[in-house]
Amino acid sequence: MERMTESIMQVATTLPEGVPLAAKGLLHLGSRAAVDQTLSRLAARGELIRAGRGIYMRPVQTRFGPRSPSAEQAIEALAAQRGETIVPSGASAANALGLTTQVPVQSVYLTSGRSRVLSLGRQVVELRHAPRWQLALGNKTSGQVVRALAWLGPEQATGALPILRSKLTDTAKMELITVAPQFPTWLARLIGKLVHG
Repeated sequence: MERMTESIMQVATTLPEGVPLAAKGLLHLGSRAAVDQTLSRLAARGELIRAGRGIYMRPVQTRFGPRSPSAEQAIEALAAQRGETIVPSGASAANALGLTTQVPVQSVYLTSGRSRVLSLGRQVVELRHAPRWQLALGNKTSGQVVRALAWLGPEQATGALPILRSKLTDTAKMELITVAPQFPTWLARLIGKLVHG
């Protein structure tokens, strides 16, 4: 068992900050039960952080002691590792675009994968499965516009159009028009008004 502990920690130390260590990626070291047991033991000792089911991360060492990796780094690494699209929620997008002054209390991201919760130390990050159209333009400004308008809903989204017009480049407008057929009818109509004035 000590040999497996050393092997897992060797793998963990080669990973950049925030990159998750998945139990499935360690099956070359032993059986799933043995890997899970060793990971649990390492988490109990504080050498790894259990972020979610089968997902562990190495704590970041600072001069003030160990801390959890940032949510942004962890989400970015998880998206790359799992092949998922993961983007900030509509509330976060609306805040980033200046459509609301409300700052989301909880970190919520939309994902093409299954819904789940990650624990990064004291920070809890919720991943919610979202329809494909909400993820269509990823982390681009045009993607933020889609998620912000979806979050505002048909009644309030119209009031956001003047603010959005001043922030969008011609490229972003073209991106929105290109993917508009994927959107619900009310949103496709709104995108037309946004782009064509």
